[in-house]
Amino acid sequence: MARMTSKRNSAVEGIVPGGGYTATVRAEYPNKPGMLGRVASTIGEAGGDISSIDLVSANRDVMVRDITVGATDSAHARKIIDALKAIPGLNVRSASDRVFLAHLGGKIEIHNRLPLATRRDLSTVYTPGVARVSNAIHLDPEVAWTLTTKRNAVAIVTDGSAVLGLGDIGPAAALPVMEGKAMLFKEFADVDAWPLCLDTKDPDEIVRIVKAIAPGFGGINLEDISAPRCFEIEQRLKHELDIAVFHDDQHGTAVVVLAALLNALRIVEKPIDAIKVTICGVGAAGTAIAGVLRAAGVQNIVGVDVNGIVYPGRPEGMNPALERFASEMNPGGRPGTIHDAIAGADVFIGVSAPRLITADDVRKMNSDAIVFALANPDPEIQPEELEGVARIIATGRSDYPNQINNVLCFPGLFRGVLDVRASDINEAMKVAAAHAIAGIVGKNELSEEYIIPSVFNRNVARAVAREVSDAARSTGVARRTRRRPAVFL
Repeated sequence: MARMTSKRNSAVEGIVPGGGYTATVRAEYPNKPGMLGRVASTIGEAGGDISSIDLVSANRDVMVRDITVGATDSAHARKIIDALKAIPGLNVRSASDRVFLAHLGGKIEIHNRLPLATRRDLSTVYTPGVARVSNAIHLDPEVAWTLTTKRNAVAIVTDGSAVLGLGDIGPAAALPVMEGKAMLFKEFADVDAWPLCLDTKDPDEIVRIVKAIAPGFGGINLEDISAPRCFEIEQRLKHELDIAVFHDDQHGTAVVVLAALLNALRIVEKPIDAIKVTICGVGAAGTAIAGVLRAAGVQNIVGVDVNGIVYPGRPEGMNPALERFASEMNPGGRPGTIHDAIAGADVFIGVSAPRLITADDVRKMNSDAIVFALANPDPEIQPEELEGVARIIATGRSDYPNQINNVLCFPGLFRGVLDVRASDINEAMKVAAAHAIAGIVGKNELSEEYIIPSVFNRNVARAVAREVSDAARSTGVARRTRRRPAVFL
């Protein structure tokens, strides 16, 4: 019988399993001597590395086993599966890797907070007792914040038109991403978030649907809706709803960028009101970054898109959102390319596409250059190219230092919003969230490779929630400014 771990064959066709990717194959085959050995040999000859074999069922005629195999990637795993299918009498009943296995049945579910075991339980949580609670809310709708899940509920709304790294994949394909978002809300801030994937791209219909479902939620998180429609949808909902609305692709990114920039400026010792910032990509994220930077004190911001520097009266590729951007940014209104825009800048922020700038471009920036190359999965310039060129580098990736990740913002931000029942999320609240994130990195910890805390730092969400709540109170959008005794009889 062949060995269960077939490292002697692992270099077949130049493939060397690294242990990072595994797939589990459920194989059904005749219960005959030598069959398991043939399976193991076939996997080894295909360059796979068996890590475990588990018996699922067996009888006199048929054996069913789950075989976990190490491979280099999914394409390599498919080659191994094809090789197994070629074994006479063997049937591959299913095959999946750990990512797909984790998604079986979805990643979230509802749990009851109260027991439901007796008639008394039933009459308390449902009929007839629940009628008294419904009548109380009917007489005073504000009571819903206290007596229903509204107090802790956020709707994650998407049309699947701009899913990070995937583009326009539609609402059904976007659902696993939204489920993951809901998990992050719950894990980091104990917020109950519900994915709502809408089968429409019509802004009017999206606004109508969100308004219709809003009574059951304390906040709306817009997600992965393409520009420029996302601007209109968010602004209309903010104007027409009395609960907080937040487009995370815009403002979550902007908040974390500002947090990282605040700490980067502490290192290079430059005042925020004296720097020049070049933003490459003036879509949803770029526009919001510019807005929050300006609210934080940055005065000189130049934006660049596929048609070059955005300036008033530019003849190519303008829309109402870009016209507003042009009127508010780019002091002097000068035209040019990305290479012109980056010259003399203190900070480059990329939220666009891979490999748009070079090390020579960065050399034209001011001393102690700060480069945030945030395009995912491939940044505007590879960090390795900037060694000895830029002082501080950040990306959107987890395999480099200084990852700009929205999860540092949105859970704590919505926790703070819900805690004070805020009717809006304004610029002051975003700036407060950024300062809270930045403040997690202590003075003795701060360095060029540590300007932003880890996404797993449990202090982040608590700090953000506290500062956001305070900012909501000070700007007059908090409806719950102090605890009052409630009497329900």
